[in-house]
Amino acid sequence: MTVHISTPPLEESPCEQSSDPGYASSNSTFLSLRVPPSPTAASLDGETLRSRASSFVSDADTKRSRAYSDVSSVQSRYDGEELTAEEALRPDKIDEKDFEVEDNPFAFSPGQLNKLLNPKSLAAYKALGGIRGLERGLRTNAVVGLSADETNIEDRITFEGATIAGNRRKSISEDDQIRDTYPVVQQGCRALYGDRKRVYKDNRLPAKKSLSIWNLFWNAFNDRILLLLTAAAVISLALGIYEAVGQTPAPGQPRSVDWVEGLAILVAVILVVLVTGLNDYQREKQFVILNAKKEDREVKVIRSGKTVQISVFDVMVGDVIHLEAGDLIPADGILTAGHGLRCDESSATGESNAMKKTTGEEVWRHLEQGTASSKLDPFIISGSKVLEGVGTCLVTSVGVNSSYGKIMVSLQTETENTPLQIKLAKMANWIGYIGSAAAGLLFVILLIRFLLGLSGNAASSAMKGSQFLNILIVAITIIVVAVPEGLPVAVTLALSFATKRMLKENNLVRKLRACETMGNATTICSDKTGTLTQNKMTVVAGTLSTQIEFSREAGLPGGKKRMLSFEEAFSLLSSSVKDLFMQSIAINSTAFEGQEDGKNVFIGSKTETALLMLAKEHLGMGPVAEERAVSAVVQLYPFDSDRKCMGVVIRLSTGNYRLLVKGAAEIMLAIATKHLVDPAGESLEVSSMSALTSNQINLKITDYARQSLRTIALLYRDFQKWPPAGVRVSKDDRQMADFEDVCRGMTFLGVFGIQDPLREEVPYAVKKCQDAGIVVRMVTGDNLATATAIATQCGIKTPEGIAMEGPRFRQLSNTEMNEILPNLQVLARSSPLDKQILVARLKHLGETVAVTGDGTNDAPALKAADIGFSMGIAGTEVAKEASSIILMDDNFSSIVKAIMWGRSVNDAVAKFLQFQITVNITAVILAFVSAVASPSSHSVLSAVQLLWVNLIMDTFAALALATDAPTENILDRKPSPKSAPLITTNMWKMILGQTVYQLVVTFTLYFAGASILGYDVVKNPWLQTQLNTMVFNTFVWMQIFNELNNRRLDNKFNIFEGVLQNKFFLVINLIMVAGQILIVFVGGTAFQITRINGTQWAVCLLCAAPCLAWGVLLRCVPDRWAERGFRAMGSVFFAGYRPVATALAIVCRPARSTCKGVKRLFMRLSGRKGHEANGAADEETTNSAVGAGVTPPVELSRTIPPITLTTMD
Repeated sequence: MTVHISTPPLEESPCEQSSDPGYASSNSTFLSLRVPPSPTAASLDGETLRSRASSFVSDADTKRSRAYSDVSSVQSRYDGEELTAEEALRPDKIDEKDFEVEDNPFAFSPGQLNKLLNPKSLAAYKALGGIRGLERGLRTNAVVGLSADETNIEDRITFEGATIAGNRRKSISEDDQIRDTYPVVQQGCRALYGDRKRVYKDNRLPAKKSLSIWNLFWNAFNDRILLLLTAAAVISLALGIYEAVGQTPAPGQPRSVDWVEGLAILVAVILVVLVTGLNDYQREKQFVILNAKKEDREVKVIRSGKTVQISVFDVMVGDVIHLEAGDLIPADGILTAGHGLRCDESSATGESNAMKKTTGEEVWRHLEQGTASSKLDPFIISGSKVLEGVGTCLVTSVGVNSSYGKIMVSLQTETENTPLQIKLAKMANWIGYIGSAAAGLLFVILLIRFLLGLSGNAASSAMKGSQFLNILIVAITIIVVAVPEGLPVAVTLALSFATKRMLKENNLVRKLRACETMGNATTICSDKTGTLTQNKMTVVAGTLSTQIEFSREAGLPGGKKRMLSFEEAFSLLSSSVKDLFMQSIAINSTAFEGQEDGKNVFIGSKTETALLMLAKEHLGMGPVAEERAVSAVVQLYPFDSDRKCMGVVIRLSTGNYRLLVKGAAEIMLAIATKHLVDPAGESLEVSSMSALTSNQINLKITDYARQSLRTIALLYRDFQKWPPAGVRVSKDDRQMADFEDVCRGMTFLGVFGIQDPLREEVPYAVKKCQDAGIVVRMVTGDNLATATAIATQCGIKTPEGIAMEGPRFRQLSNTEMNEILPNLQVLARSSPLDKQILVARLKHLGETVAVTGDGTNDAPALKAADIGFSMGIAGTEVAKEASSIILMDDNFSSIVKAIMWGRSVNDAVAKFLQFQITVNITAVILAFVSAVASPSSHSVLSAVQLLWVNLIMDTFAALALATDAPTENILDRKPSPKSAPLITTNMWKMILGQTVYQLVVTFTLYFAGASILGYDVVKNPWLQTQLNTMVFNTFVWMQIFNELNNRRLDNKFNIFEGVLQNKFFLVINLIMVAGQILIVFVGGTAFQITRINGTQWAVCLLCAAPCLAWGVLLRCVPDRWAERGFRAMGSVFFAGYRPVATALAIVCRPARSTCKGVKRLFMRLSGRKGHEANGAADEETTNSAVGAGVTPPVELSRTIPPITLTTMD
C-alpha cells in the first residue's frame, strides 16, 4: 500500500533556521510511505482484509493527528534529561568493543546506536541528532531508503557533522537532501553494502555451534557399555599377543591367535562409532538447513525510493522498513512515519501493555520545545510484534547488535525432544534394563562355572585370564545388543527425513512434535479464503445504489430484470457519484500497486485488489498513489474481525469531512439508514432506507451468497467538522473519534459480489481426509449462505451437517456445544475468538485438532491447537510464529500431505520398534542359552558377530525403515487415539511370532544340526565351526528377510508396496547383504567362522526365507484372537510374578535397611556442609538455567510404562 503521510510545517523561530545544506527538512509534502500489506491478507469478513492500524496521517490545515498532544504545556520530563551527549552515549564496560570501529565511514558506531535501546533513551536519541542526525550519520534517507547501488564508501562523515543536521532547520529539496545523505561509493566495486556490513554486520545471528564430526565420533564412543567393551577387548588383545609371542606352543600346535578376537572387537567398535557419528552428522546437517529455512522470511524495505521484498537476513542498518499489523519486527530502529502504531514488546522488555509509538520527528519537536516526556516512544524493538497500525522505521541495529539478537544469542539451547522421542527413550531404558539383567545373570552363571572348574583347569595363567575375559566380553556384548539405542535415533531420522521431504511438498515444519502429532489428527478446522479457494478474486456482479444492477456473466443473480454489463452500469453514474465510489475503493484500502514478473499488478488483500481492478477498468482510476496523494486523510479505522469492516475519514475541498466504510454486506446494510436516490445525479441526494428497500437489498445479498460470491458493501457519511461534537475520542489523541459513535446514520452506496473459485484439488483432498477418519470443518468470516454454498461444493457440508454463525455459537453453553460439535461442519461469520473456543472444546472432547490461520488474531487458536497451520503467502509473521507448520502454498491439499507424512513418521518408528525388539529378544535368548549350554561357555554368536548384528539393528535398519515415503493407502485407516500404546496387538503378534520362528530354527541348527546334516563334530571339530557359521549366517539372513516383513504394520500381504521408490531401503539392504557375504567368505578368525559351501549356503537361505511365509500366516491370525491369547499369558505371568516379587522384597528388606544405615553413616562422617554446598550449587544452576530460559534436566520417571493392547482389525 502506498500511504501518503504529510508532515505539517513545524513552528520555528528565525534563530532556528540554518543554511546548512546537510539539514533535511521535515516540511516535505506527502511522504510516500509504500506499505505493502502482508501478501496474504484476509477478507473483510475476517479472511481477506487484515486487521491493520491507521495507514495515513493528514496534512489538513485543521489539526494534524498527533499522539500525546496533551504534553505540550508541561515541562520536559524524561529519563536522562540532564545528561550531556557524551554521558548519554558513554559505553558500558562490557560493550566497549562495540564503540571501536576501524576506518568507519559512518558517523556512529554500533555501540552508540545500541544506547538508543539499552534501555530506551530519549537522551541518546537527542545526542545522535534525532531522525535527521541518524539519516546523515548512517548515509541513508528516511524517505527513499538506502541506495540500491551502494558498495564501499569513499567519503567519511564525522559524529559532529551528522548530529548538527538534527539541530539546524533549513528547508531543502528532497533531491538535495538525498544527494547530501547518500555517500560517495567506490567505482567498480561489486560488493554491495560492503562497508555497511563490515561496520554494522548483517541481520543474521550466529548459528548455534554444532558439534564437529570428531565431537560426534567421541560422543558415540563415550557410551559406557562401548567403553567397557573396548577395555575388555584391549585386555583380551594384550593377553592374546602375550600368548602368541611370549609363550611357546606345545609340539605340533600352531601359535595362539586369540589376539584376533580382541582386535576384531576393537575394529567392530570403531566401525559402530564411525557409522553412528556419520549418521548423527548427517542428521545435524539436515536440521541446520531446516532451521535456517524456518527463520528466513521476506520483509518490505524501501531502497532507492522503491518498495522491494528482501530476505530478513539482508536487512541493513540504514534500511527503511515497512511495518504493519501482524509483522514480527526484524531489527531495532526509530519510527520515521506512521499512524496508530502499537507494538507488543513483552518478548523483549516484559511490558505486557501495547506500546503506542510516536514518530521520531514528532519526538524531536517535543525535545526542542522542552515538552518531551517519558511517554514519547519512537523506538522500534526487534523481536516485538506490530499489533495495529502502519508505518516505516529507520533501522539502527541488526543481528547480534540488535536487542533481540543479544537475547537470542544468550539463550541458544538444545533442540527439545519430541513426545515420541521421550516415550521411546523410556522404553529403550526398560528394554536395556531387562537385557542387562539377562547379561548379568549369564555372567554370574558362567563365572560360577569357570570358578568351579579352575581346580581342574591345566591351562596357563594367561589362558585362564583369556577365558575369563571371554565370559566378560560375551556378557558385555549382550548388553550392547540388548540396549536399543537405535530407537530414539530412528525417530530423529524419520523426523529429519520427513521434514525435508515435507518442505518440498510446501509444508515448512517449525516444531518437530507437530510432524508426529499431525499423523493422528482427528479434525481439521480450515479457513476458506486461499486455503479451500484460489484466493483469485474478481468482481462479477453488483448493485449500485438500489437501482442499477450489473453482471459479468448470464445466469448470475438478477431475477427477471435485465442485467446490465459493467460498462453500461458505470456509464449511468454521474461524475460526483463516480468520485464517491472511487474514494470508497481507492482511499479506503490497504492494497498498493507493484510489479510481479515484470507486470504492474495490485498487491495486498485479494478482496481489495478485486475492487481496485474494478475501479481501474470502469471508474477511470489512475495510479493508486496519485489518487491517494490528492486526498487528505484525517483518520483511518483498521479492519476489525469483530465488526467486519474498515473505514477512513478524508477532508473534502469544501472543508467538510467524509467517513467512508467498507465491509461485510449484511452488516453494512444493518447500520445503513439512508441510500442514494439518483446515482445519475450530481447532488448526491439521499433518502431514508425503508423496510421494503432494505429487504430488497438483503435478498440481493442472499442471492449473491448462494452463488458462492463474497459480498462487500460501501457506506459513507459527511460531517461538518472532525471529530464530530458529542462523540467519544481516544485518550491518547483527542482528534481520534470512536468508530461506533460515528458509524451511524450511514448512506448505502452499493454492494459487490466477488467470486473466489474453489481450488480444483480441494474436493478430492477433503474426501481423502474423510476416508482417513478426519472430520473437516470450515471456519470462515463469510456469511452463512456463502460459507454453506462453498462448503457444499468442496464436500465439507453434508445434508445432516450443521452450519451456524459464530455469534450464535459462542453463546452456547458447554453442554450444548458438546452436543452440536460432532455434526458441526461450517462456522460462518466467525471471529478469532470463536475459532479459539471451537479448538478448546474439541480438545476437551479428546480430539486431536489441526487448525489453519493467517491473521494476527488467529495466533491464540494456532497455539491452542495440537497442530497450528499458518499461511506462508497470506499469513502475518505473528501467525507464523504461533504455528507449528507453515503452508508455503496456502493450499488445503498440502495439509493432506502433512497428514500422510505424520502417519509415515509414526509408522517408521513402529516398523523399527517391531524389527528391533524381535532381534533383541532373539539375539539375547540365543546367546544366553548357547553360552550356558556350551561346555566351553562360548556363545554360538561371538562378540564380533553380535556387534555386526547390533550395527544392522541400530543403524542400517533405522535408515532403511525410517525412510519409507507414504503412499495414498496410508489414509485408508482411522487415526490413532492419543491413548494408543507404542506397541499394538498386531505388532506384538509379529514380534513374538517371528521370535518363536527364529529361535526354533537357530536352536534346531545349533543343537540338532549335526545330526540332521550328518556331521561328526567329535572326530572333525572344524565341522562344528561350519555349523556355528551356518547358525550365524541363518540368523542374519532371517533379520534381512524379516526387515521386509516389517515394512507393513497392518494385516495386508503386500510387503513390497513402494519398495522400489525407497532408494535408501534398497541401497542399505544391498550393503547388509554384501557385508554378510563378505564376512562369511573372508571374516574367518576375526568373526570365529569359516567359509561354507554352496549346499550349506542353500540350507541357510532355505531356513531364513520362510520368515516371509511365516509373516503371511501370522497376518492371517485375527488381532482379537491374539489379544485374548496375550491377556491369558499376561494373567499367568503376573500370577507367578507377584508372589516371587513379594518374597524377594521380604528377603531383600534387611539388606535395604542395612544399605540405608550405611548411607546415613557415610553422610554424617562426610559432613553436612559439603552436602549443603552441593545442594546450593544445584539450586543455583537450576535457577540460572530458568533465568536464561533453559529448561533444567528432569529425571525420567522410573515407572514401567503400561502396555495397552489395541486391535487393528
